[in-house]
Formats: sequence, C-alpha cells, structure tokens
Amino acid sequence: MSLNAFKDYLLMERMASAHTLKAYLRDLTSFAEFLQEQYQVSVDSAQYIHVRAWMVFLMDHGNKHQTINRKISSLKAYYQFLLKTGWLTLSPLEVHQSLKSRPKLSLPFSINEMNALFDQWGSQITQLDFDESRNRLVLALLYGTGIRRAELTGLNLIDVDLDRAQIKVLGKRNKERLVPLIESLIPMLKYYLNQRSKLSLHQETHSLFVMSDGRKLSDSFVYRLVNRYLSEVTSKEKRSPHMLRHTFATHVLQSGADLNSVKELLGHSSLAATQVYTHNSIEDLKKSYRGAHPRSTKK
Repeated sequence: MSLNAFKDYLLMERMASAHTLKAYLRDLTSFAEFLQEQYQVSVDSAQYIHVRAWMVFLMDHGNKHQTINRKISSLKAYYQFLLKTGWLTLSPLEVHQSLKSRPKLSLPFSINEMNALFDQWGSQITQLDFDESRNRLVLALLYGTGIRRAELTGLNLIDVDLDRAQIKVLGKRNKERLVPLIESLIPMLKYYLNQRSKLSLHQETHSLFVMSDGRKLSDSFVYRLVNRYLSEVTSKEKRSPHMLRHTFATHVLQSGADLNSVKELLGHSSLAATQVYTHNSIEDLKKSYRGAHPRSTKK
C-alpha cells in the first residue's frame, strides 16, 4: 500500500493537521527502514513480533515510553486504514497495550515571571522598530489569548478585528473560533500593523506575522523567539509557546474563569483536555483548604 494513499486519507477524511501528518509519515518511514534492515519485510506484512522488536530498538536508543506510545499510535492509524480499505483483515496491533508512563506535569510560569517579562518593556512602544514590535506582540498574544503556535503563525490580516477586540483563529481540524483580545493587546497590534504597512515587501502576503522581507513566520522561529525572551525572566527548562498556552490557561483558571469558558478559548473539543490545566489550581485550593479548615493540622 502506498504511503501517498494513507496521506490522502489523513488529509481528506481525518482532516489531520500538517504537524500530525508529518509525525505519522516520519514514524512509518522509521518503522519501514527498521523492518527492511532487520527482517527484509514491509510494513504491510509486519507481525506483532516485529513491532515489539522495534519498540525494544527504540528503548535501547533512549526513547521514553511516551515517545514510543506516540510512534505506535502512528502505526495503529496506518493499520486501521489498511483494515478500512480491505488491504488487511487483522491488524498486527490487535492485542497491543500501550507502555505505562508516569504523567509528567510541567509547571507553568508564575504570574511574577510573566509580569517581569512584560513590565521590563514598559508601556512605550512608539520607539520600537518593526522586528521588536513584532517580537513583543508575538509573546503578548500567545500569553494573552492562549492560542497555539500554529494558530498564531496561521493568522491573516483579515482575521484581526480591532473594533470588536477579537481575532478569528483556525484551530485543529480546521475549526474556526473567535478569541477575545485583552485591552493591552490593542495598542500593540495597532502599532505593529502600522509598522508592517511601511515595509517594502519583496513578496505580497496576507499573513499577519511576517519577517521584514514578507516571509511568513515559521514555527521554529516562533519557538526560538519565545525561548530567548523567557530565558531572561525564568530558570525553568521548558520555555516554549505551548508553555505560554499552559500558563494562560492556569492563570485564568486561578483567577476564577469558568472551565467551560477556558475550553472554548483554547479550542478544545472536550473538557477532559482542559482539565489538565486545573492541576495547579487544585493544588492552590488544597493549600487554602488545609490552612483554613478548623480541623486542619497547622504546622
């Protein structure tokens, strides 16, 4: 079975994101290369013993259980596709059970760390050049809205509605949602748009965030940008756009936001995904409870 057919299936029927598509194809290619080198068999004719051997190989090369489970998920999706199209009658992963992995909770940035980041810039933005105004807006928009990195780089000029103080975001599975903008983002957006309009672009683009020559910002550029700015105010190892999303969700929940509202803001399809971010809020609640309850043992 051609991987191109599977790719078309992911795009047309599963409406998979570019990131998911890339990960699935990378994992399948890796598995195929392992099978060819070790057993001279194809992915379509592999048995569960071959999958287990690949898992051992991955573990021997330092892959964590969580990473291996994700790679096996790519294989599952492919074999489910083969079953659906009649190329297989039984998946080699029929009896497979995921490896157990201890959930790792990443600590969000504190409110003090976020204040340190934005307060050091002050309120004056009129002296900033294009690059600096864009960079600061990227950080402020990620933390101020909780949108994903891919959603940020996918924003177009037409998606920004300053009059209504909102942006239109294209999320996973091509689902659109409206995300409100906090007041402090409005002047930053206005200034950046003004600076952007003065660029002599080598190529015309409708993307909101661009390089000075008009090229759309890449995901890797945004990651490096976030990492660099956050390294100035925190010693935490994880300094990614996703951690800003995590921080946004945690802070608004701590401030009393309704879980359903945060679910809509983040673009989650179910509350289960949003509840991941309630961990820290629950820990704060435990501390308050233990300190306030008359039967609590106070040390």
